[in-house]
Amino acid sequence: MPAVAIPGSKSITARALFLAAAADGVTTLVRPLRSDDTEGFVEGLVRLGYRVGRAAESWQVDGRPQGPAVAEADVYCRDGATTARFLPTLAAAGHGTYRFDASAQMRRRPLLPLSRALRDLGVDLRHEEAEGHHPLTVRASGVEGGDVVLDAGQSSQYLTALLLLGPLTRRGLRIRVTDLVSVPYVEITVAMMRAFGVEVAREGNVFVVPPGGYRATRYEIEPDASTAGYFFAAAAVTPGAEVTVPGLGTGALQGDLGFVDVLRRMGADVSVTPDGTTVRGTGRLRGLTVNMRDISDTMPTLAAIAPFADGPVRIEDVANTRVKECDRLEACAENLRRLGADVAVGPDWIEIRPGTAGTGAEIKSYGDHRIVMSFAVTGLRVPGISFDDPGCVRKTFPGFHEAFAALRRDIGH
Repeated sequence: MPAVAIPGSKSITARALFLAAAADGVTTLVRPLRSDDTEGFVEGLVRLGYRVGRAAESWQVDGRPQGPAVAEADVYCRDGATTARFLPTLAAAGHGTYRFDASAQMRRRPLLPLSRALRDLGVDLRHEEAEGHHPLTVRASGVEGGDVVLDAGQSSQYLTALLLLGPLTRRGLRIRVTDLVSVPYVEITVAMMRAFGVEVAREGNVFVVPPGGYRATRYEIEPDASTAGYFFAAAAVTPGAEVTVPGLGTGALQGDLGFVDVLRRMGADVSVTPDGTTVRGTGRLRGLTVNMRDISDTMPTLAAIAPFADGPVRIEDVANTRVKECDRLEACAENLRRLGADVAVGPDWIEIRPGTAGTGAEIKSYGDHRIVMSFAVTGLRVPGISFDDPGCVRKTFPGFHEAFAALRRDIGH
């Protein structure tokens, strides 16, 4: 039974870096994710004047509740959405002029709901080219706080950024949310804020965040549930194969562990204990219709194994996947068709019919790590799959191809 060592959660590492930078004291982050995204986040913190010490298994961050240590900085956010959304928000609580830019891919991704909310709170934030997109400049003079309205229908990261900002404001925040996707990611944020000494109250669609700052702590980063999904899916499509991910069990913060419930509905054997999660392939994959609004990062993983089900697989309520690293609905549809699959796609859904993928092809990655990792699972059953940009996995899991090749050997493929 292969026990797969999955790198730390990207979502948790990014939030932990913000919280550690904002906290009063020195925070130790245990087993953080080392990837292009998180290295970019750390590099951004360093540009803003925060001290970050990086040992092999832990990082130490000297918190600065008063904000960045420098009065001016240029920060390049690479491809990282959390970096591009969280760091300008963190900088707004300080005093100085901070310019942020990002890769061409990240420049295309939307930011406007967060920009509007920050401006409503009195932050001097200007987009230098396209409104609502990077690059942008924040002329920071602290944030008073108070009431603000936010549309988080495109990304829960907008709400997370404001929640994280709340304790750094002078009066705290009352955030009224008009729409919200990926609720489990917000629950991660609230739980982590609690670990750093802040209790968020929720009154219906209003989140109430008190002022008073964060306190430093020692924080352990759990394995990345979205990444674990590729290995769980590999077990599900391989009769008799079994995969266990230690450290990702009943107490896990990440909603994307809910993907194993989808695999269970399809016929895989699933066991979730306090110590970890195990998935075993039974030789049967049933078709199903599933709403993946709250676990949309795992949509490509399900799409990639859908042709092996015995009935149609229909994934619904995933419009927000069109504004990720690429338009993931269209990317999945195009690549499945390249493999000979029968696919229909709509504004917020995709349907894949059974038994139709069987031709090797080059997968078009669109520079999206999740497309490559998902279709690596398809390659367990369809020979001859290759990728136009296999290296884009470095965004979240630089060692993915080696780890997946090891799994392939263990399960006899």
